[in-house]
Amino acid sequence: MSFFRSFVLLVSLAVVGGCGFRPLYGGGQAGGMSANLATIQIQPIAERTGQLLHNHLLDLLNPKGRPTAPRYQLRVSLQESVEKLVVRKNAFATRANFYLSAKVRLYPINNGKINLNEPHFSAEIQTVSSYNIMNAEFATLMTEKDAKSRAARRTAIDIRTRLSIFFLQAQAAAQKTGK
Repeated sequence: MSFFRSFVLLVSLAVVGGCGFRPLYGGGQAGGMSANLATIQIQPIAERTGQLLHNHLLDLLNPKGRPTAPRYQLRVSLQESVEKLVVRKNAFATRANFYLSAKVRLYPINNGKINLNEPHFSAEIQTVSSYNIMNAEFATLMTEKDAKSRAARRTAIDIRTRLSIFFLQAQAAAQKTGK
């Protein structure tokens, strides 16, 4: 039985390796990917949820501190909304969704100057986080605050993933053209 499992594992690894699969953050690409992400300067983001997102991005993109010689500048603008979902007969809502929409733009920095005309990368990210509306107002405020924090964290992770894919594709294109 163990021979069969070893054989299946070996065949699976051969198939995955043969199809061009490369881990995004692991293997030989990890150092290069982290180095690219560490060169991103993150502009401040307005409002409290923006501050949460900014701090999560700093942790994910610049874990060793802000870049001393940034090559890119990341700008994010946020839009927030709340939708009440479950409404009782007495018109009291018991559940809500917090929507966080982020417009993300990555601009190159050349010789200390930022070209805001053409972003290298742009994306629009939507995150939804649900929370309960309680009978106590303070409890509702705390669940809403938690929903905003979770949405900011998920958005930051999504931004990091999309930027990593962008850099990986740019690196692959550069290797094909021989740059």
